[in-house]
Amino acid sequence: MSEKSVIKQIIGKTVKAIRIKKGLSQEDLAHECNVDRSYISMIEVGRNEPSVTKIFDLCTGLRVKPSDFFKLVEGEFEKLREQG
Repeated sequence: MSEKSVIKQIIGKTVKAIRIKKGLSQEDLAHECNVDRSYISMIEVGRNEPSVTKIFDLCTGLRVKPSDFFKLVEGEFEKLREQG
């Protein structure tokens, strides 16, 4: 798996984990970000890669700072690199 697709997967898993932790449905998050629920689903399964602007929108909807979001993504990426 390429690094790019690994990062897409990590972003998706991170969005999903935060969303669940905050008690939001995909529908709730989609509403907060002015996107369709299917777009959130595609991100969460790693089929869609959100732009940086969209990540900021997602972070607003998830009520997390973008810097904290990227720290989580970076941490997961580093874990995978150490294992690989």
